[in-house]
Amino acid sequence: MNEMSKPATQTVTVTLDGTNRSTTLPLLPGTIGPAVLDIRKLYADLGVFTYDPGYGGTAACESKITYIDGDQGILLHRGYPIEQLAEKSSFLEVAYLLLHGDLPTKSEYETFVKGVTYHTMIHEQLRRFYDGFRRDAHPMAVMTAVVGAMSAFYHDSLDINDPRHREISAFRLIAKVPTIAAWAYKYSIGQPFMYPRNDLGYAENFLYMLNAVPAEPYQINPVLARAMDRILILHADHEQNASTSTVRLAGSTGANPFACIAAGIASLWGPAHGGANEAVLKMLAEIGSVKNIPDFISKVKDKNSHVRLMGFGHRVYKNYDPRAKIMQQTCHEVLAELGIKDEPMLDMAMELEKIALNDDYFVSRKLYPNVDFYSGIILKAMGIPTSMFTVLFAVARTVGWISQWKEMMEDPSQRIGRPRQLYTGATARDVTPIDARG
Repeated sequence: MNEMSKPATQTVTVTLDGTNRSTTLPLLPGTIGPAVLDIRKLYADLGVFTYDPGYGGTAACESKITYIDGDQGILLHRGYPIEQLAEKSSFLEVAYLLLHGDLPTKSEYETFVKGVTYHTMIHEQLRRFYDGFRRDAHPMAVMTAVVGAMSAFYHDSLDINDPRHREISAFRLIAKVPTIAAWAYKYSIGQPFMYPRNDLGYAENFLYMLNAVPAEPYQINPVLARAMDRILILHADHEQNASTSTVRLAGSTGANPFACIAAGIASLWGPAHGGANEAVLKMLAEIGSVKNIPDFISKVKDKNSHVRLMGFGHRVYKNYDPRAKIMQQTCHEVLAELGIKDEPMLDMAMELEKIALNDDYFVSRKLYPNVDFYSGIILKAMGIPTSMFTVLFAVARTVGWISQWKEMMEDPSQRIGRPRQLYTGATARDVTPIDARG
């Protein structure tokens, strides 16, 4: 058992029907949340495995980083509610928290910010990687490739068993991923790459690299910078989701952190995961106009139509997504700051929000607007193209991935991931020579 775990206070006895074989399994309690049945000796004692497609009922690791209660709509990072972190902290404070377990003191924060700030530039030879892509390459393809290639440039921090190497890799990934992301965008639109500026904050610098051009000065809008900072905070970590599990699984083999984060980016690319806010904008484009919403809602309610309402509901949250409340407030702040009115897509989004919060069909099914719904609207209003939505998600989630990877590497019970299967294929059979096969 992991040395960090609490000892079992209860047990569960499992008996295999039709045999005299049984086993007693410990029930491991967490600090909060449901207890976990330790099934590691189930196969040895009874000769059976468990079957859990998607791992929806399986704890694959022990973690102290993030806790989610989907029924109550609770999200905690190291015990701190996401609402308080989004209101009172910066993204780099949250990054420090996820990595180290506590919010930093003023001096710790200044040292951490300096460590991130002076790693923002990427190796100049990495510029050439971008030239190898077509102009219409998806930015996530570029992200996956360039982040994976970092291991070919930063040989001095690849010893995963050295705490100092892990720390340097964390700094490099958190600092350089925004630069890599911004350059992927600039390449796609044919504009010059903008080098990072160390006089700007994390979110400000990211906006600068995305939007500035050499021909004229770029003014940072503090409302938009704060909105970007909140978006990064709200996407920083989310427990053992698909991409985080991918990072942990890759890391369990001993792969270097750059390869692990590249694997996480590839996993995040899927439309069922990081592409959800992009799907919201696609849905709005298909609706076309506010006047078409009643017909669209009718199709959503018709179980035979297969029309889905994107950006509403969540696999984990069976209540209101706590991140969505903050994002809703941020959304209205951004729209007010930009003076956006009579924008068809945003008008449709606001009307859908109103319906979902008041229509019994959606309220009874707890199909509340989620974080993807509002983040898509915000990014659209800020002029960021939909192809970059998942890239921004990756920028934010990098700190969660590297924190989870670091925790796993420091876990004495860590072992290579190796899921089992329920085999339903052919039984053993002999090979017939090809000439004899009818």
